Amino acid sequence: MSALTRPRVHWVSPLPPAQTDIAHYSTRILPELAAEVDLTLWTDAPQWDLALEAYCKVRRFDPGKLLPRELVAAGQGGPMSGEVVFLNMGNYWVYHSGILALAQRLPSIVVLHDIALQELFHEAIRNHRADGDTYLAGMARWYGAEGEKLAREMLAHRISASEVSHRAPGFELTLDRAISAITHTRAAFESVTARDLLPVYLLDLPFAPSAVAPVSERDQNGPLRLVQFGYMGPNRRLEPILEVLSELAETVNFHFDIMGKVWDPSYIEDRIATLGLSERVVLHGFVDEPVLDQCLRQAHLVFNLRYPSVGEASGSQLRIWNAGAASVVTDTGFYATLPDDTVFKISHSEERQALRDLVRRINADRGLGADIGRAGWDRLHQYHTPRRYAAAIAEVARQAVEDGRRAILARRARDLVNRSKVQPNLLVERLARHL
Repeated sequence: MSALTRPRVHWVSPLPPAQTDIAHYSTRILPELAAEVDLTLWTDAPQWDLALEAYCKVRRFDPGKLLPRELVAAGQGGPMSGEVVFLNMGNYWVYHSGILALAQRLPSIVVLHDIALQELFHEAIRNHRADGDTYLAGMARWYGAEGEKLAREMLAHRISASEVSHRAPGFELTLDRAISAITHTRAAFESVTARDLLPVYLLDLPFAPSAVAPVSERDQNGPLRLVQFGYMGPNRRLEPILEVLSELAETVNFHFDIMGKVWDPSYIEDRIATLGLSERVVLHGFVDEPVLDQCLRQAHLVFNLRYPSVGEASGSQLRIWNAGAASVVTDTGFYATLPDDTVFKISHSEERQALRDLVRRINADRGLGADIGRAGWDRLHQYHTPRRYAAAIAEVARQAVEDGRRAILARRARDLVNRSKVQPNLLVERLARHL
């Protein structure tokens, strides 16, 4: 595909109203992406936000039946070499098990929003949306006998998917048919590149920034305004945060808003009551984006901790920067790579004491996070705009034919290496190295 060709892109992703940030990510880049490529959106959901169709066609697919010729028919016609499929791969089975099925069947460019995918495999198999034998074979192929053993232990509910992910993240199982892969963090890029599977690209996660710098609405005298939001599992550290705030309640006047999806709302509500925080902490659930953005503009500190981190980038952090707010992050994974002047970083090993100290410091000096908020807003505009990201996606699509050739050669080389291990052959080993 020449540099001047306008690629025909089939973008497979969760779409609004799906409650996942990957759906919002696809929406955020839609106007710019539709301007760069001939675009068709695909989803296996029964409904989607009809406003998306103002930019491009939206099609529904059956994960087990979608064929390449259907993609051509949905596009503008022409040779199949001009049709490029992007699969957005996350870790929540409800939205990604159908995309996983496509990854195992169709040549595609896989956008790895997570590299630790064992939760996806576990839940997809448990809910009859993926084949257990195929999964076990993949784990054995990529991680050997130990990987297969871990997989069997997980499927038998003797160990958790999180435990398996730390030892065998599983992203390789989505790339057997891939042309190339896209990652959003340095750690994910290095992990995928180290496997020597296929061409890998590192792109900065996009967010549509405000045209002008936000006006701070942070009160210098009232309660310290604290915020946490998004899709919150236990690794978002909400429970330790509540416990630290309980310890500070007698000396710090604060109000804590929690907005989004909490993994167990009843449990968190009980913890809030038990810790004596019912008058200070509000569990909102999902709120409209303008409400969330206003709350961030009022926040003196936003909690954006992750431990363990599974290698993901943070759409939440980009929204925080867009509001000119200061956040505190765990110094690990993607967050460790952020410039020190754009976030407060704390070590997980010293989490509680570091949180206590930071909240006290900001309570004593309400302007402490102002410079961090400004630096974050500047970084968002420099590196994370949808226009920049869409241009990069178009270029990745143009490289698809050459990348596909390289990926096929790499697969043949791996097959030869594996064959030479079973039946040692000097000629086969030399050919594998050549490929």
